[in-house]
Amino acid sequence: MSEDILNKVAASLEQRKQADASESYVASLYAKGLDSILKKIGEEAAETIMAAKDGEADKIIYEIADLWFHSLVLLAQQGLHPDQVLAELARRFGVSGHAEKASRSE
Repeated sequence: MSEDILNKVAASLEQRKQADASESYVASLYAKGLDSILKKIGEEAAETIMAAKDGEADKIIYEIADLWFHSLVLLAQQGLHPDQVLAELARRFGVSGHAEKASRSE
């Protein structure tokens, strides 16, 4: 189910690239450009942190959904797909975090 919804959201975000910015929130983000998308991700990350500090599960879920959504907008804006992120997570699975980080080329 999770990969299915990611693919559905990704397809919708691609369609929004052609939408009227006055009628689509996502199209308006695309029209405003990368800085606006990054600002939204920063805002959603901060709201996620605050929700976690409050310790309210429903709020945490809501804010992380917003954070993920805006991260998916960024991926689409950059011409990337969630499957690429999932493939990277799969590559890292079972590998020590310390070892994985050390293996990255700077």
